[in-house]
Amino acid sequence: MENEYLKARKILIVEDDLSSRLYLNKILEKTGAFLVNAADGSEAINAVEKDPGIQLILMDIQLPIIDGYGAARKIRELRHDVIIIAQTAFSLTGDREKIISSGFDDYIVKPIFPQQLIERLVNALKIRDDRD
Repeated sequence: MENEYLKARKILIVEDDLSSRLYLNKILEKTGAFLVNAADGSEAINAVEKDPGIQLILMDIQLPIIDGYGAARKIRELRHDVIIIAQTAFSLTGDREKIISSGFDDYIVKPIFPQQLIERLVNALKIRDDRD
């Protein structure tokens, strides 16, 4: 049932590590979501500029060219309505505040487990949908 909620949603996956990007795609393609990929922060910004249909962004923090923090700030200037969820290997004290203050709506700590990821994305979309 949760997977159905992601069906036909457009999700941008921003991950520079190819195996991690493939892993996230493998999990999310089973939901019926439309998936768009970017390998760095600059590509993510360009994708959001060109595609107003992107509803949710799953973005790594440690990215080349423009890191996740910088990309999230720029994307937030372009689009207030898009959901941006950070994926990070770090969960130290103060990280949550830094992530949220950079424009992210939420974050998920690596390693990412399939059901955890799907639940996090569905919850973020439901919260946004309820507000609209």
